[in-house]
Amino acid sequence: MSAPRREPLKPGDTIGILGGGQLGRMLVLAAARLGLKCQVFSPDPDSPAFDVVQNATCAEYADVEALELFASEVDVITYEFENVPASAAMVLAARRPVMPSQTILETTQDRLAEKDFVTKLGIGTAAYADVTSPQALRDAVARLGLPAVLKTRRFGYDGKGQVMLRPGDDPEVAWATLETRAAILEAFVPFEREVSVIAARGADGQVVSYDVTENEHRDHILKVSKAPAAIPDAVANEARRIAKTIADALGYVGVLGVEMFVVPGSDGPKVLVNEIAPRVHNSGHWTLDGASVSQFEQHIRAIAGWPLAEPVRHGVVTMTNLIGADVHDYTRWLTVPGATVHLYGKRHALPGRKMGHVTVVEPEKH
Repeated sequence: MSAPRREPLKPGDTIGILGGGQLGRMLVLAAARLGLKCQVFSPDPDSPAFDVVQNATCAEYADVEALELFASEVDVITYEFENVPASAAMVLAARRPVMPSQTILETTQDRLAEKDFVTKLGIGTAAYADVTSPQALRDAVARLGLPAVLKTRRFGYDGKGQVMLRPGDDPEVAWATLETRAAILEAFVPFEREVSVIAARGADGQVVSYDVTENEHRDHILKVSKAPAAIPDAVANEARRIAKTIADALGYVGVLGVEMFVVPGSDGPKVLVNEIAPRVHNSGHWTLDGASVSQFEQHIRAIAGWPLAEPVRHGVVTMTNLIGADVHDYTRWLTVPGATVHLYGKRHALPGRKMGHVTVVEPEKH
């Protein structure tokens, strides 16, 4: 799955970004600091990334003519979200280098394919089963037990497209709730904490990882990330090794996030992989202010064919998402020593919508 060799980009060249959300916005800003231009393709006219680029394409991903024109105006193409239709990826890949590649998207867009991929690498995950009917769900529940989580195989994020099944719950009701014929049942993992590894891989195969990040979710949405995670060094090293193994096996170029559970074991805690995000990741936002090089710059460097940096963390870092109405309290954060406020420029503070984040960097305690 390795990307073909190509000449590195030069300052003044243009990166095409699919998706116009806050991740695209932050990628554009990182590229600009390195003298690279960006063009954003998004079907949403209110895309926050449109505010920070000179050239934008507002069109549907099914618009082949718009995709072809977009590709002709950029030198390389990347994504800020992974659920780009495969047909759009095919159109673009025929014209310009696209990273991550279409084959990587096909693996990570499907929860079952992703779990199978990780398992074949010898990496632990929650026990899981393919579910295609109410009867298959009943069989999976009998095998995996309850509690368990029923998830759509595709297009789920921030808690969407999943239902928790507890003892006494009716599997038929859960199946009807999801409104899908392609699902996966995952055994519930009694984890000690949730962590993630943000790793960058260059076209030359170099892999650089950030400190393992500890994450707290509220209503299935990431609320707080802390770096470094409060885990033993051996567990942190294993988490980074797993992220590198996944990036190498995918032949990945760019930044990816690997979400993991830390679970208790008879000989100490261990990690299980939850999900792979083939893009810059919310739990890596702390790197903007808390590290010498951000995840966004690392991604730009990787897809540009430039050397990656070995990040230096500036202290103990806490990133807090401003979700929905939280954003109205931004002025309070402006007075907090060591805090940096990032607002995404979204018009409507809807419940569950990520409107911005705040990073607080404190000195390391020795």
